Parts: sequence; structure tokens; C-alpha cells
Amino acid sequence: MRSKILLGLLCAMILSACIEGKNQEGMDANEMDKKPSHEVKEHHKQHSANDYMHQRSVEELIKNFESPERDAYQKPEEVLSYLGDISGQKIMDIGAGSGYFSVKLASRGAQVIAADVDDEFQEALKKRVEQNKIKNIELRKIPFDNPGLSNNEVDKVLIVNTYHHIEDRIAYFSLVRNGIKEDGELIIIDFFKKEIPVGPKRDHKISKELVVKELEAAGFEIVEVNTELLPYQYIIKAK
Repeated sequence: MRSKILLGLLCAMILSACIEGKNQEGMDANEMDKKPSHEVKEHHKQHSANDYMHQRSVEELIKNFESPERDAYQKPEEVLSYLGDISGQKIMDIGAGSGYFSVKLASRGAQVIAADVDDEFQEALKKRVEQNKIKNIELRKIPFDNPGLSNNEVDKVLIVNTYHHIEDRIAYFSLVRNGIKEDGELIIIDFFKKEIPVGPKRDHKISKELVVKELEAAGFEIVEVNTELLPYQYIIKAK
């Protein structure tokens, strides 16, 4: 009889631990159960995308970001031409990383806010800015859930290969919208959601259709969806 009671108590303790336990990303199991299944999947994908990228060191990532191989598919000069005359404009580059686009935007006369959540990327970019004596780039460390923009602060926001890392995107881009001037623009560049030789795994990518839906929910008007300029990425322009 005593062994049966002990066994029952042990089972109860294990069940209680399972119910109260946290999932791998720190979200309470009960909270996960309350979320719609598609939100739970999206939550896991976003964290997986970040984990996937940071499997490599920052030094390795920077080498990859600044490689000739990236130049070949990213076509930065074509992207800059697509943006038009940006001289004198204030532009935030969210997910600036190594400064791949921030430096190029600055060379075209824009006042650039190079924003990133990562201290190591910000430190590396600070050294790059100082070594090259670039005066029109401001570094800005931002949290994961906020673009760190004041109301009507910038003429443009550029986000390249970063959209799929952002969580709670409708709320996030509502804040982005508040930070863009009335006649300003948001430009999203990200990978097609299909098997391609660059970018994260297919499951980590976000389709252009979903991006459009989320941006509209955040209060943006879609100006253009360009699928022709770049071989592996779409460009979405919104205001």
C-alpha cells in the first residue's frame, strides 16, 4: 500500500513539473496553449531564425555580409538606384549589422541611423565608421521589440534581410510607421520563401504576401512589390 501511495505522489510531481515548465524559448507552457497554432509556429520560427544566424561568430557573419558573393546577388548599386535621390534624407537602416548598406547610403549623402540589437555588430560598425572617418552615420542600439524612432524622425526606413527576425511584427511596424514622416517610405528587402542558395532555411523565410498583409495591418499603404530587380529577394515599398 505504501509503495502505491509513493508511486502516486511521484507521478503527481512529474505531471505538475511538466505543466509548470517552460518551453525552450522561455514561454510558459500554458501561455503557448492559449495561442493559436499558427502563432505558436511563428514564435518558434522567429527564434529559430535568430538561432540559425548566430551559429556562427560575429566575425564570420561580417565576412559573409561583406563578401563579393553577397555583392553578386544583393546588387547594392541597383538597390541604391531604386531608392532614388537620397541626398539630405534621414534614413534608418534597421538590422544594420556590419554596415553593408549604412555605409553605402551615407556615401550617397544620406544622414544614416545604423540601428541594430547586437552590441558586437554595433562595436564593429563603430570601428569601421571611425577608421573611414564617416561623419553622417549615427549608431543606435535598439531593443528587439522597438525600432527606437521618435515620431516623424526619418524620411525612410530600410530593412534588408531582417524582417524574418522580428517578432510581433504588426506592433513593431506600427511604431516604425510613427517614426516615418508623412511623405516618407518604408523599404523591405527579404528572401523569397522558397529553396534558394542564399539566406536562412525556407521555413525561416517570410513570404511577400504575408509581409504585405502585416504591413497593411500596421497602417501602411503598399506602393510596390518588386520581384524583378534582385534574383533571390523581393522588395516591398510602402508609405
